[in-house]
Amino acid sequence: MMADGIEDEEKWLAAGIAGLQQNAFYMHRSLDSNNLRDALKYSAQMLSELRTSKLSPHKYYELYMRAFDELRKLEMFFREETRRGCSIIDLYELVQHAGNILPRLYLLCTVGSVYIKSKEAPAKDVLKDLVEMCRGIQHPVRGLFLRSYLSQVSRDKLPDIGSEYEGDADTVMDAVEFVLQNFTEMNKLWVRMQHQGPARDKEKREKERSELRDLVGKNLHVLSQIEGVDLDLYKETVLPRVLEQVVNCKDEIAQFYLMDCIIQVFPDEYHLQTLEVLLGACPQLQPSVDIKTVLSRLMERLSNYAASSADVLPEFLQVEAFSKLNNAIGKVIEAQVDMPIFGAVTLYSSLLTFTLHVHPDRLDYADQVLGACIKKLSGKGKLEDNKATKQIVALLSAPLEKYNDVVTALKLSNYPRVMEYLDVETNKIMATVIIQSIMKNNTRISTADNVEALFELLTGLIKDLDGAHEEVDEDDFKEEQNSVARLIQMLHNDDPEEMYKIICTVRKQIMTGGPKRLPFTVPPLVFSSLKLVRRLQGQEENPFGDESSTTPKKIFQLLNQLVEALSTVPAPELALRLYLQCAEAANDSELEPVAYEFFTQAYILYEEEVSDSRAQVTALHLIIGTLQRMHVFGVENKDTLTHKATGYSAKLLKKPDQCRAVYGCAHLFWVDDQDNMKDGERVLICLKRALRIANAAQQMSNATRGSTGSVTLFVEILNKYLYFFEKGNPQINIAAIQSLIELITTEMQSESSTPDSAADAFFSSTLRYVQFQKQKGGAIGEKYEPIKV
Repeated sequence: MMADGIEDEEKWLAAGIAGLQQNAFYMHRSLDSNNLRDALKYSAQMLSELRTSKLSPHKYYELYMRAFDELRKLEMFFREETRRGCSIIDLYELVQHAGNILPRLYLLCTVGSVYIKSKEAPAKDVLKDLVEMCRGIQHPVRGLFLRSYLSQVSRDKLPDIGSEYEGDADTVMDAVEFVLQNFTEMNKLWVRMQHQGPARDKEKREKERSELRDLVGKNLHVLSQIEGVDLDLYKETVLPRVLEQVVNCKDEIAQFYLMDCIIQVFPDEYHLQTLEVLLGACPQLQPSVDIKTVLSRLMERLSNYAASSADVLPEFLQVEAFSKLNNAIGKVIEAQVDMPIFGAVTLYSSLLTFTLHVHPDRLDYADQVLGACIKKLSGKGKLEDNKATKQIVALLSAPLEKYNDVVTALKLSNYPRVMEYLDVETNKIMATVIIQSIMKNNTRISTADNVEALFELLTGLIKDLDGAHEEVDEDDFKEEQNSVARLIQMLHNDDPEEMYKIICTVRKQIMTGGPKRLPFTVPPLVFSSLKLVRRLQGQEENPFGDESSTTPKKIFQLLNQLVEALSTVPAPELALRLYLQCAEAANDSELEPVAYEFFTQAYILYEEEVSDSRAQVTALHLIIGTLQRMHVFGVENKDTLTHKATGYSAKLLKKPDQCRAVYGCAHLFWVDDQDNMKDGERVLICLKRALRIANAAQQMSNATRGSTGSVTLFVEILNKYLYFFEKGNPQINIAAIQSLIELITTEMQSESSTPDSAADAFFSSTLRYVQFQKQKGGAIGEKYEPIKV
């Protein structure tokens, strides 16, 4: 059926265009031969094609535009005729003899345009006559296009201030009156379209009407362009008349479109000065009108106006714009009982943006808006509506974007209360937005109270919220927790007391986060605490015996509890690393018992929790490296810890790992800058033991593979011999080094050995180093001279 209808319409349009073109042809022929009567006859017949009711507005527009083009040519002919002495008044009378009213009125408007231009009668009289005459067409589509034509031909001939058609008296009112009257009649015709035809075609009619809305809206644009329409005239006449028409038409499509038109076409200054009148019309509109969009656009325009120049801000204060908008929104929400939550939140979001632009210093206004939003949300529970939650994110993001400072947003008491209405996922999104704002603006959050308030806002990222049982994407989770970790690193205060309070506050918050989050959140807090310890180094312990003052010892107690929490996760390898970091800090703070305790904890973890052989190797090298840097330990403690480390080395699963760990332990007995830590004997014992293990590894390789294994371990041990030889260890002599070089050379030349280019390169590089040291001369050269390479 639809296809048939469209085909029929195409036929009717084609027939209409053909009829129009044929009559236009004869009209042109008559014009060329200056036959006025025939020209009028054919032009009337041509315009009769516009009397059709069979075309949709879209198709009718095509036909109208062709007629319009022909009428422009006819108008030029009329103008030429008047120049030749033809009486325009006679012409005006003559065209009124056309048989049908629609062609007659189109011709009348065309001649009327020339009549005004000739100035033989005041513009206001001709315009008044034309606008009244057009009442003769009451068919909605035909009437709209006719009046649109009238508007088109008259827009440059209005008796406006400074216009050549101004006249003697104050005729601006006549210009305004003409446009208002045309607008009113056009709107009535436009609204009437809605009520013609069967109810089942309602959607089709709405679509057709929306295609024609610009014809009506152009009148308001013309009004805004009239020079004589100043603020007073706008306030006294234009706005009340337009709003009266908007409210009285009681049509949802017209009301929404025209309110939007008013906001878009008239200057911002006018809106500001007539805010009360404009807002007063809002609650009177039909309940189905999308008033939230209208008001949002109004507030957006006013916000941009406020941002355009600081000079206009006093105007906003003078007219009390905030309170007027706030009251209007309250009334609209009350009047429209069925307004969805999304609509109400959108309004408050726009109002907040407006407030932040116009009154950035009035935090109480911003808080008032958030409070009003909470009032609307109360009793609704968590919001499930995706549109509404997006608007709340926009609402909460606005203060962050404006102030570029989370601390300012934290002063808004209603801010966290709004966040409570977000579902789990959106809560996380909002928390991420807050953290990004802090990062971007490098915001300094430096008091424990602010930190606590901030972490309340970030609850969605810091702990599992009620109802958050769905599967979380692993990568997303890592990203979220890494952002929390970065945030923890940024919290800082120069005052140690306050910094300690901040650390305690963060600890209290992250401990509620559950085992999955702790490996992300504990390390940054540990390092923040260690930073504080290093700041306190060298300060005397409690000089006044004040219990509450912050001391390294106090911080280390907290650190112990923090890292211990990781062992329950379990994350033993991470906990072990952090214990070693804490031990090093305790060493720098000259706190031997504390450092010993941290090492003990690290050893317990190593023994009980670290079972993977690779992890054991990594952990053991970390232990050896940290222990080697310790200077705070007495002989007994040092021996105990060193003995343990060497014991662990011998128990590693793979021989090469054992070998490397054992020669690594040699460094524990020879520390350059500590004379009491130079035990050459024990260094040699470690290196010899490493050599034995390397030998055993070589034999095992021989037994299992049927060929000699790599000599890399021997070359590594040779390098350690050279290191300690150079450092002056008396136990490392030339003979030992020489025999090791010969051993490696023999092994490499053995027929059964497996070729290993990396080991060859390593050995060659080591020999080159010896050669280089020999060539240096001086004490070093003498030392290396006896070694044959």
